[in-house]
Amino acid sequence: MPEGHTIHRLAEDHLDRFAGWPVRVSSPQGKFSDSAALLDGRVLNGVDAHGKHLFLDFEGTGWIHIHLGLFGKLGFGTVPAPPPTDTVRLRLLNDEHHADLRGPTTCALITGAEKRAIHERLGPDPLRSDDDGERAWQRISRSRITVAALLMDQKVVAGVGNVYRAEVLFRHGIDPYRPGKDLTRREWDAIWADLGALMREGVRNNRIDTVRPAHLPEAMGRPPRVDDHGGEVYVYRRARQACHICGTEIRTADLAARNLFWCPGCQSA
Repeated sequence: MPEGHTIHRLAEDHLDRFAGWPVRVSSPQGKFSDSAALLDGRVLNGVDAHGKHLFLDFEGTGWIHIHLGLFGKLGFGTVPAPPPTDTVRLRLLNDEHHADLRGPTTCALITGAEKRAIHERLGPDPLRSDDDGERAWQRISRSRITVAALLMDQKVVAGVGNVYRAEVLFRHGIDPYRPGKDLTRREWDAIWADLGALMREGVRNNRIDTVRPAHLPEAMGRPPRVDDHGGEVYVYRRARQACHICGTEIRTADLAARNLFWCPGCQSA
């Protein structure tokens, strides 16, 4: 499932390509046809992103709410656009660009009130300028649930997925099984700030990189990582490999139906 930086990047991509101009809207698959007919030819006024939720604001009509889920894909191209396949849930088209959405968990036309309700049930997002970590801290500091599980709970922190969860805990030397209530305020503030910095870099580069300069392949004389995920990481998908810092074997385990990765040497209890 895409993490929050991807959704914010997609918001920026829509803003750059479609905002301020009338947009042709269609649903070749048919599941969004009625809403597409209402939106077709209207101006895209703006975009918004919160965690893993993308919102497209159409003039006087409402918001398209998109959640990609595990299988959704959103791709862009120029015109002339190729004929859409019958898997395209939503196509946006103007004189220069097109965007195709396939396989999302959610693609719905919603009202402003419905959009506000989605924001209200989500936790703060490190990439939203009007959010801070206070509301998340109030929940984490009272919880006996592991900090690793709390970071993946979108009602606590929005936008953090498996990669950022594993990497930010490693970067701060925190045992993923530590209960939230055992975190100090200083540790939480450092985690929140680091998530914001890492995710902003993810928006810029359109990939996740979490390794500090001193630990990059060229600095350490090690081969670069080869993985379909992309960037350089410390522990994510590195189970049974040696930690870049201490040499301990990276471990993995199931936690809340997701694979957890950590270094027992650098993240001791």
